[in-house]
Amino acid sequence: MQQVNDCFDKVKKDCLRFISSQETKKDKFKNKDKMVKSFLIPVSFWISKRANKKKPLMIGLAGGQGSGKTTISSILTLILQKYFKLKVFKVSIDDFYKTRKDRKLLSKNKHPLLMTRGVPGTHDIDLMLKFFKKVKSKNFKNLEVPKFNKAIDDRYKKSLWYKVKSKPDVIIFEGWCVGARAQSSKQLKKPINSLEKVYDQGARWRVHVNNQLKTNYKTLFKQLDGLLYLKARNFNLLREWRLKQERKLWAQTKSKKNLKIMSNGDVINFMQTYQRITQQMFKDAIKRSSIIMNLNSNHQIEKIKFKKK
Repeated sequence: MQQVNDCFDKVKKDCLRFISSQETKKDKFKNKDKMVKSFLIPVSFWISKRANKKKPLMIGLAGGQGSGKTTISSILTLILQKYFKLKVFKVSIDDFYKTRKDRKLLSKNKHPLLMTRGVPGTHDIDLMLKFFKKVKSKNFKNLEVPKFNKAIDDRYKKSLWYKVKSKPDVIIFEGWCVGARAQSSKQLKKPINSLEKVYDQGARWRVHVNNQLKTNYKTLFKQLDGLLYLKARNFNLLREWRLKQERKLWAQTKSKKNLKIMSNGDVINFMQTYQRITQQMFKDAIKRSSIIMNLNSNHQIEKIKFKKK
């Protein structure tokens, strides 16, 4: 307990400053001290014990849309760097989305729904696998990692990509579908929402997405040394949180030119493309995660479970 207290004293100021930067007038975080001290510092100790200076520790962080992955991964990064003196690189699977041009081509060749970013198959899998390989290489050299701009629904130009100048001790790889598993053919037959009923009547889209999980994404997720899972109570809560997220994106974007920010109706349709995998992860991820952080209806971590391994 003393170690946790010492850590909290050293990181409290920076953590609270970061949390404040994520708040809006309408959306304020509650129980900030408890979130950091009771939940995120113990997770940081768990990560630091497994870090090995010889090769990067690959930690996945999964959770549904709007569950708080970016905030949680940022605070974990801050604690690991400040208190444990570890070199941490945090990246989102979202940063590896295919460009609009590539998704346009994919939507013509495979299925129109693949124009919408999000599901497995809309990321540049080769770029992700190359990143994982290069970052673990003994002859590590400077790395450039793509950065995606959701406000324009396309990649940033290369001059704005992330620059990794030294080999990280820890990589936090966050994303809504990180660690997701494929479904059975039987599960795919019945549509689960209006989007699947109307736009994927022959199940071509969901079969393609599922095949990606069976193959390329399975190879990718095997690279992870551990998985942290932010578990929301249900899909409806995630929908509410995602709507808040889009409002925040609008408020934070200074230049409103060429924006692809979504209306409430757009967000609800967009979320339907995520629903099948998200609901399957409610069942699968709790079995396969190293740490489960249960979220209450107020968007707060209410309890945490460390799996014995």
